[in-house]
Amino acid sequence: MGELELLEGSIERIVFYSPESGYTVCKFSLPDGDTINVVGSFPPLSAGELLKIKGKWEINPKFGKQFKVQNFLPVLPSSVKGIEKFLSSGLIWGVGPVLAKSIIQKFGDRTIDILTNNPNKLKEVEGIGPVKLREIKRSWAEHEDIRELIIFLQEHNISTTLATKIYRQYGDKSFHVLKTNPYQACHDIWGIGFKTADQIALKLGLEPNSPERIKAFIRYLLEKDNEQGHIFSLENDLKSNCITELGDVQEEDFDQALLFLKKHHMVVAEELDSDVAIYLPFFHDAQQEVVQNIHKLSRVPFLIPPFDVAKALADVEGNLDIQFSEAQRLAIRESFEKKMLVITGGPGTGKTTIIKAVVDIFQKWGREVLLAAPTGRAAKRLSEATGKLAKTLHRTLEFTPRQGSFRRNENYTLVGDALIIDEFSMVDLQLMYHLLKAVPGWMRLILVGDKDQLPSVGPGCLLRDIIASQKVEVVTLNEIFRQEKDSLIVQNAHRVNQGLSLVHPPRGVKDADFYFIPQNDDKKAFSTIMKLCGYSIPQRFGIKALSPYIQVISPMYRGIIGVDNLNTELQKRLNKYQEGLKLGNREIRIHDKVMQVRNNYEKDVFNGDIGIVADIDRRNYRLFVDYDGRIIKYEREEMNEITLAYAISVHKSQGSEYQAVVMPLMTQHFIMLQRNLFYTALTRAKKLCVIVGTYKALHIAIKNDKPIKRNCLLKEKLIEIHDRMDNS
Repeated sequence: MGELELLEGSIERIVFYSPESGYTVCKFSLPDGDTINVVGSFPPLSAGELLKIKGKWEINPKFGKQFKVQNFLPVLPSSVKGIEKFLSSGLIWGVGPVLAKSIIQKFGDRTIDILTNNPNKLKEVEGIGPVKLREIKRSWAEHEDIRELIIFLQEHNISTTLATKIYRQYGDKSFHVLKTNPYQACHDIWGIGFKTADQIALKLGLEPNSPERIKAFIRYLLEKDNEQGHIFSLENDLKSNCITELGDVQEEDFDQALLFLKKHHMVVAEELDSDVAIYLPFFHDAQQEVVQNIHKLSRVPFLIPPFDVAKALADVEGNLDIQFSEAQRLAIRESFEKKMLVITGGPGTGKTTIIKAVVDIFQKWGREVLLAAPTGRAAKRLSEATGKLAKTLHRTLEFTPRQGSFRRNENYTLVGDALIIDEFSMVDLQLMYHLLKAVPGWMRLILVGDKDQLPSVGPGCLLRDIIASQKVEVVTLNEIFRQEKDSLIVQNAHRVNQGLSLVHPPRGVKDADFYFIPQNDDKKAFSTIMKLCGYSIPQRFGIKALSPYIQVISPMYRGIIGVDNLNTELQKRLNKYQEGLKLGNREIRIHDKVMQVRNNYEKDVFNGDIGIVADIDRRNYRLFVDYDGRIIKYEREEMNEITLAYAISVHKSQGSEYQAVVMPLMTQHFIMLQRNLFYTALTRAKKLCVIVGTYKALHIAIKNDKPIKRNCLLKEKLIEIHDRMDNS
């Protein structure tokens, strides 16, 4: 009686059910007509439901012999549509959409029975010979555990990839999770959002005003706000969205759901002047920790160099054959006279040269300096500029994918006398939280970045808030380095920051590094972009059209000159390689330029990293991407981590530089026509920037100095803690 058995049958009668625990006692009918007693933990069941149950027989002293269930699967009435989707999903080797349709036309709703019990009949379908039949049999058997789940989920328009992820996460308990609380998948599985889980939940009979649904939606809204850069959400906004978007939800339903989340520490509430800030717990704690650690770090004593910094600075000027401006000298001196320092300035103001000088002086002092940046490309540029190893912040903090944590922390701090972080505007609250835990009390922290660029993709706007708090020493660089003064890219970047009109090259000049091409019609703008990327820019630089050095940056995703359409059309025109993998309604081919769209610590590739598809394994449905010489493998279920990157959004371009940037700028982009967004795109270009669009859109982008406000209180809390400590 100790062996696991698999039984199939139907629920005859529910004897007992506990809503709190799900514990169920029921009468279960087997195909031979026998009725047995079944016990186990189930979601609400109904008489007549067909189930496959796996468990063990046991003897209960009171009730006698009964079958104790460990897990179960509904026996689903598989529709023709669901079977066809499964067959054409790519899991069954050798069967594509056309052959799947032929099989369904031949066997209809008997298809699963034929495949399982009499697969040789498939030879009756045109196009299936002995070799293909063997492959189909093998593939069908390989996916025995998951195929029912996939067919069921595809009835709810859930892709094979997500179905596979669900099965990998929950295994035999997949149906149990989806029937009891499908919203759990939102939190456990990347790629499944509230809307997907909600679709399943409602089709499985969950009430629209169910507390589980409202709680899941509140957490979903908080997560969406985090993705938009907010550290917290406003309670009134959450309530309004719940009532408007869920339907059949009243204020009291929302209030009860939010109260439950507060009581169970699933959210944190903080009173504001006219509203309430609602945080996911991590972001509330992280904001508090960052504020406290910045205050603590700036108060710890530190070593002063035993030599004349001014003389050392003069020696560096001689070695580098340059003359620093007064602001640059101040930045270098303050790097040795302050425990924590922010250096900010636009392009061409010599930030990297300052870092090199500071590193040189620290080395002459015999002190260890660590160099870091948020992205691999930014770290690589920093290494090239300073001649010293620079790492990503994740590598600096020694992230371990298996544990999902950083090895460097308050118990195992960084080793060195100073840490310099470049491109600090890209650092979000989460990364800063882990960073400050690993910085020992004696270590100097020097943050270098451009405060006028877009803030981090993740929550917070740390660089701006730290500067605005006036509680950390800041040196601002305004003077353009002499070798950059002839660059129209650099000049125009500074003019944009000042709200001034752009400087254009004289008519007929062919070798300028900045051009504005006026186009009032989006179709003509599209044609111009295609010509620039396919012919004009490659010819100017003597490179292939399919080159990672040319980057289109668009303010919007939709429309003919949005990111999505530009990617499709540029791929079609530039990449003639035909071998590829279909991913839903898109295709990725060898030689395509692709971007990682989420942090993957195991692969050591991060949101915004761009690579080139080096190879494709069609048989096993995987591809290989070259990231600056590192080949990374992607399995089928990981394909949604990458997207085409011929065109990218401005946010995704942060921290990168490109030889040539092409940017459409039309009035239909109105919602995204902001100064800091335009400025960020402009400063991504190293040798050439071409803007295609209208003068009106250009004017709006330059004059609109009202960036979208983020919900964060870092500045206020920094001021508060410093004032409180100073007055105590």
